[in-house]
Amino acid sequence: MGTEDRDGMRIDWDVPITMDDGVVVRADVYRPMDDLPHPVILSYGPYAKGLPFQVGYPSAWSRMAEQHPDVTANSTNKYQNWEVVDPEKWVPEGYACVRVDSRGTGRSPGFVDHFSPRETKDFYDCIEWAGVQPWSNGKVGLNGISYYAINAWHVASLQPPHLAAICTWEGAADWYRDMTHHGGIVCTFWENWYDMQVKTVQYGQASRGGVNPNTGVNICGDEDLSDEELAANRSDFGAEIVAHPLDDDYHKARSPIWDNVEVPVFSAANWGGQGLHARGNFEGYVRAASKNKWLEVHGIEHWTEFYTDYGREQQLAFFDHFLKGEANGWSERPAVQLLVRHPGERFVKRMEPDWPLPSTEWTKLYLHSDFSLSSEPPAESGMVGFAALDGGVMFRSQPLDVPTEFTGPLASKLWVSSSTTDADLFLIFRVFDPDGQEVTFQGALDPLTPIAQGWLRASHRKLDPVLSEPYRPYHSHDELQPLMPGEVYELDIEIWPTSIVVPVGYSVGLQIKGTDYAYEGDMAEAKLSNFKNAFTGCGPFLHDDPRDRPADVFGGETMIHLGPDRPAYVLTPVIPG
Repeated sequence: MGTEDRDGMRIDWDVPITMDDGVVVRADVYRPMDDLPHPVILSYGPYAKGLPFQVGYPSAWSRMAEQHPDVTANSTNKYQNWEVVDPEKWVPEGYACVRVDSRGTGRSPGFVDHFSPRETKDFYDCIEWAGVQPWSNGKVGLNGISYYAINAWHVASLQPPHLAAICTWEGAADWYRDMTHHGGIVCTFWENWYDMQVKTVQYGQASRGGVNPNTGVNICGDEDLSDEELAANRSDFGAEIVAHPLDDDYHKARSPIWDNVEVPVFSAANWGGQGLHARGNFEGYVRAASKNKWLEVHGIEHWTEFYTDYGREQQLAFFDHFLKGEANGWSERPAVQLLVRHPGERFVKRMEPDWPLPSTEWTKLYLHSDFSLSSEPPAESGMVGFAALDGGVMFRSQPLDVPTEFTGPLASKLWVSSSTTDADLFLIFRVFDPDGQEVTFQGALDPLTPIAQGWLRASHRKLDPVLSEPYRPYHSHDELQPLMPGEVYELDIEIWPTSIVVPVGYSVGLQIKGTDYAYEGDMAEAKLSNFKNAFTGCGPFLHDDPRDRPADVFGGETMIHLGPDRPAYVLTPVIPG
């Protein structure tokens, strides 16, 4: 399609980039009109570079545009795409913005195989291509949300020579623990996501995939392939995930090698990102080998703050420092910036030196057989049980007599038995107001997201002794250890990081279930156009695949054993002051 000047930019449409196996992927390049070399912001992903945000994700766009007018200000918004930067706000800052359709999607032919070594090598080749173009200064940065952040962790492990910095905005990392198997339990998100957000823009749907309003060309390539041909050009994604129940080579090949991630990192997490991204952003900040790394944590929907002035100005400062060499104060910025949550969707910015916060007072709240939760260990033995597929138990504290901040990772130690050979444990850390109404938040996706969640399949209880911390047990997931019915087992359960300042008179609780959390109060139906299910507390991050949870194994009676010799607790990160 060639090059044209429009809206203050020089745009190269559908630029070919040849991969090492001969497949040609396509990119759009938005750059300043001076033809001088500039730093590059690159993204590589499956959502089709020619599909406008407003068309592909109308409900998400409408909510953001209505509630955050700074997102749409100073832009025609004609080049807005899902989860990547708006070039009309970045090109005037002196950046070339490159968007690549990943292999098999949009206008790039080939076989779709998400996060595979093949795709990561393609991403590497695109970075190296961008680093040597005449309009490039040789420094490439990666920026984008979700998919574009996940694969940034992965490609950074390969250390492309021209990669100079990455901003991983709400980006999961570990294909097993963060994404496909929470605590060893299959999450059905990915199979549904594949149907709704990838198959709809797969290459080879010329007459069915729509037309790019900026160019008039087909969004999904110029070939019309049959349904059979399309299916043959993509992996059977959901079936592959279920076929790998342990953290084997399939998962390791789709996860970062933290010791190799040496590039400067700006990791931005969402407190409400339970079920997908949050864990990866915290793990990435802690475990990446980079000597230059920063963590930021915010709230509300997972796409919004990326586009607001709040998010964009931080991204610009980070990349201006590492891609342009500007002495703009970024290197003196404290390592951690938090928007600490308060009830009522109120957030207070605070800078911290590290994560977990060095000031944390790790506080155990013990479970008692009268369903109370307190700092006193149990004096008497007892046990409580529930039907695994349709029940649960709640342990709740007395109303707090001082305001209490919980900010950081949580963990729980339980002693459990089952009437069957396995049991799935779903743990939810909850907060209640003085009237008993649960405090929830607008999560990354679900508008009624609880304070924190964790998961563990009992047969996956084996710990990695090197990587485990008291506040973040790390499970090996490399072998099954079935239960003997009726026998008691000690379990350590990771609960993903959170932040909440609990006012006086409010109480906290730990709910233990055998199924996904569901909000118990009145709710209006919540749904986004790009997801199949209505949201009831967990968004699309559900664990209800019958192939993974047969009723004869996971439908038994689960017992929680309590007492002085089995002091079950939840470890909480209390921040003084």
